[in-house]
Amino acid sequence: MAGRQAGSDGYRKAAAYVVSEFEKIGLKPAGVKGYTQSVAFSERRILEDKSQLALVRDGKEDVLRFGDEVTINLRAVLAPSVEAPLVFAGYGLSAPEAGHNDLADIDLKGRIAVYIAGTPASVTGTLAAHYQQAGVRWRALEAAGAIGSIAIPNPKTSEQSWERIARSRLNPVLTLVDPRFNDLAGMQVGATMNPASAGRLFAGSGHTLEELFAVADARKALPRFALPASLRARVALESSALQSDNLVAVLPGSDPALAREHVVLTAHLDHVGIGAAVNGDRIYNGAMDNASGIATLIEVARALSPTTPRPKRSIVFVAVTAEEHGLLGSRYFAGNPTVSRASIVANINMDMFLPLFPMKSVMVLGLEESDLGDRIRDVANRSGLGVIPDPQPERNRFTRSDQYSFIRQGIPALALKVGFAPGSPEAEIDATWTKERYHAPSDDVQQPVDLDAAVSFTGLVGALSAEVANHTARPRWKPTSFFRRFAAEE
Repeated sequence: MAGRQAGSDGYRKAAAYVVSEFEKIGLKPAGVKGYTQSVAFSERRILEDKSQLALVRDGKEDVLRFGDEVTINLRAVLAPSVEAPLVFAGYGLSAPEAGHNDLADIDLKGRIAVYIAGTPASVTGTLAAHYQQAGVRWRALEAAGAIGSIAIPNPKTSEQSWERIARSRLNPVLTLVDPRFNDLAGMQVGATMNPASAGRLFAGSGHTLEELFAVADARKALPRFALPASLRARVALESSALQSDNLVAVLPGSDPALAREHVVLTAHLDHVGIGAAVNGDRIYNGAMDNASGIATLIEVARALSPTTPRPKRSIVFVAVTAEEHGLLGSRYFAGNPTVSRASIVANINMDMFLPLFPMKSVMVLGLEESDLGDRIRDVANRSGLGVIPDPQPERNRFTRSDQYSFIRQGIPALALKVGFAPGSPEAEIDATWTKERYHAPSDDVQQPVDLDAAVSFTGLVGALSAEVANHTARPRWKPTSFFRRFAAEE
């Protein structure tokens, strides 16, 4: 389907296929119009020949080359032109629970914050995942007075090479039209700079990027200081309106009372479409990311639909759009659900679960956050599978897929993947896949897949869904969970 870019013909064809499977299974439509919930977007592309970013020192411009040295963040509604001083803001984080605040005692008012992606050792696990989320980081920077930001990826922790980041810069970027979901409101300029070139930001500051990377690699607190340069930005865009659908179906519950409550299963249908050629191939297929999750969504519905009796609570199956643009489809659904918001008791999300080797354990993102962790332990134990938390919490996966949209609404959520132990051969397979196939055309149906692992994973998701739907009590956040605050904010 030509990479299933949200709103594209390929996406619409894939959506029609999912709807046809929902119909065959006998799921009830649960969208706004039939199985669909239409989502309005603004689609933006940068016109690089009419745009420019330059460092300014003593009135002289040092122009940054798009692609080679810098990319622009189009998820914000950027100012057509801006010039402002630069300040190095460490990791750009304010995490009061960890006693860490990069933004204290520096003047960011009217300035552009430069930061290195990452966290110090004091900000770990779920705190790190939450506070590095783009909207959360920006709200802290904006509250401190910043008008923009420049991110510097750390090559030792970044999942994508700069070459891959640069290749994607000309792809369309979507934002939700509904202003309630604009996490980057107020950002006048946003950019990401190639770490191989970002040393130029620090010329004349008394610091070098190599020195700062060494501190970041040691997970220590970074210094913060004004930079003797300004950024002059001119950004020209073309934009258009675009519509893409979430797909929503429901398996009604069997219990007269509990059927009014809903367990929501999600997987994103979109991928990144057609982009820069790699080895002559321009179609970014997205087989693992996330046709695999959609396959599990459909197969779980197929398995649960004929069971007698059906699960007590109703189960909603949602194929969401625009995950690749910042979880936008799930953000819209969680904020505007097509069932009663108060009726949603849990979210279980499948995204790129990677059945690349035999399944001996399940990796659970959010294992210790709610009593959903207890449910998955029970189900996995009956299946003879181990249960492990995320072995690489520094990748912030718990806040990087669609479960986070539900968490922000106070709804307990989990995401599941095929598990592996740190340092194992399976960990090496996972790392190689991420390096070579993640967001690349080679994520296709020709890659090696352990089909038995896919079957085991799908069976586990089905069993967990039934367990949650049949349990006497609604899932609850644990008292120690950082994310419990979202439920308290309702």
